[in-house]
Amino acid sequence: MTALNPTLAIIGAGPAGLMAAESAANAGVQNIHVFDAMPSVGRKLLLAGIGGLNITHSEPQAAFLQRYQPQHKQLSACIQAFDAQALRDWCAELGVATFVGSSGRVFPAEMKAAPLLRAWLARLKSQGVQFHSRHRWLGWNDNNQLLFDTAQGTLDVTTQATVLALGGGSWRKLGSDGAWQSLLAQRGVTVNPLVPANCGFNVVWSDFFKTKCAGTALKNIALQEKIGELVITEHGIEGSLVYAHSAAWRNEILKNGSTTIYLDLLPNHSAAQVRAACMHPRGSRSVASHLSSRLGLSSTAFTLLRECVPLSAMNQPHELAESIKALPINLQSTR
Repeated sequence: MTALNPTLAIIGAGPAGLMAAESAANAGVQNIHVFDAMPSVGRKLLLAGIGGLNITHSEPQAAFLQRYQPQHKQLSACIQAFDAQALRDWCAELGVATFVGSSGRVFPAEMKAAPLLRAWLARLKSQGVQFHSRHRWLGWNDNNQLLFDTAQGTLDVTTQATVLALGGGSWRKLGSDGAWQSLLAQRGVTVNPLVPANCGFNVVWSDFFKTKCAGTALKNIALQEKIGELVITEHGIEGSLVYAHSAAWRNEILKNGSTTIYLDLLPNHSAAQVRAACMHPRGSRSVASHLSSRLGLSSTAFTLLRECVPLSAMNQPHELAESIKALPINLQSTR
């Protein structure tokens, strides 16, 4: 095989690897080569684009940094140097317009990742960045060269510098399999154990609830004073509001075996308003109809309410009001 001698070798062609290549090219580095084990680059980026590609969030920087707990102090300087607005400006330079959704999240105007990725790759190639797909990194050989498994056989690469942009262990079929951990361990590099983050959670739902509500979204609800939305799945819950708290909930589950969260189904109504509506005579109307009329409670929220509280509480106004403002949901495990 033809020998490769890049000035900079970047292993991993996801967003981190591509941004490393761009930063190096902008700094004047020549002969940059990007290697990836998969047949094409940015595969998880494209998958995220199916759901609209949430690029960043428009909230104030102090609140935004809290999403990076417990590493927010270490990451603060990086995020201040390239903040949410800078990221939107960067997208605009690629010809991709963005907008702020009702949840405060930022999306491409076309709600797709492919146009952004195509424009990004075109710009990188115009800067001389070279890409090598189906090159699985195997570590180093005895001469401290990078070692790759390719369709044409084993490839040894001599480079002046290497950037590892290997992803985590979140999606094996898209390339994030965490196999690199053992390669670094062999070199004496300490690696923190991989744990779930930005993840959904498993909840034990009844068959009736799964059939009726799986795949539906709950909007304008609150968790620990954060207002947003979550998605009910066959297995539990996921979505932006869940991901914002996932690290803390994960730690609670690791410590105690499970954890209970409390969901405010009507954060725009005070506890007194909800209590007054629940106590108001409903006549012949059903509880669901009454709560929809008086409070605007959605049918999905009401079905979740029925799923999570005893039936007896539905006819007790005070208990019902308390459940609407602090609905307990027991999380069994990370998804």
